[in-house]
Amino acid sequence: MNTSITDREKKILELLTEENNLTVNEISSRLNVSRVTIRSDFNSLEEKGLIVRIRGGAFPAFHPEILESQKTMVHEKIRIAKAAAALISDGDTIMINDGTTSSLIPKFLLGKRDIRIVTNSTLIFTYARINPSLHLTLVGGEFRPSSEAIVGPIALKDLENYHVKYAFLGTGGFSRETGLTSQLVDGAEIFRKMCTQAEKVVVVADSSKYGKNGFVKIFPLDRMDILITDNGLDSQTVENLEDEEFMIKLV
Repeated sequence: MNTSITDREKKILELLTEENNLTVNEISSRLNVSRVTIRSDFNSLEEKGLIVRIRGGAFPAFHPEILESQKTMVHEKIRIAKAAAALISDGDTIMINDGTTSSLIPKFLLGKRDIRIVTNSTLIFTYARINPSLHLTLVGGEFRPSSEAIVGPIALKDLENYHVKYAFLGTGGFSRETGLTSQLVDGAEIFRKMCTQAEKVVVVADSSKYGKNGFVKIFPLDRMDILITDNGLDSQTVENLEDEEFMIKLV
């Protein structure tokens, strides 16, 4: 299978991810190209397994839960991912877990050189395909479509083979009372394992996650080194978080 992707195909994927029910006519108008060209791009993306065609349009080949999450706090997630990417320097080694915020980070690594990424997220493929400076290692294990994640004992064992400078981790919820939490046991296991393999732990989570208590407790907030979130938190919450033993970065 041809896994290369053109700049225009990348833009089409981004549009379909943000508004997955766009028509051929709407996309051709936004990209200022003909409908024939967009249909040709659709054929190419379908062959690569990146979209599913429907009459008059297409949608990304992702689970509905992923699509729903990608539509939430879109601009905040982009700012958070950009801020996380700014921490990364040429030659760095990093881990990234599954999540619609954390998986955006490679999108903003264009221009950086020789970045090695170890991940359990298949969402990162879109950006790794178009950036030759990213060296991607995907752990083995069981594929979970609802989170586009590789999980399970094999994934945990594979992660033990690597040591990285940063672990960039998304989370289902966070608060001073319950710490970092996840809705899924296997997601929490991956999170913990990546933390043990990294020199610094950077949690990326939009402000809507604050106060949410997931099913599984991961660990207390003071286990992370840096929290990157958006400026949607109220001033009292920010003040309380600043009392904790980690750096908080608002974007």
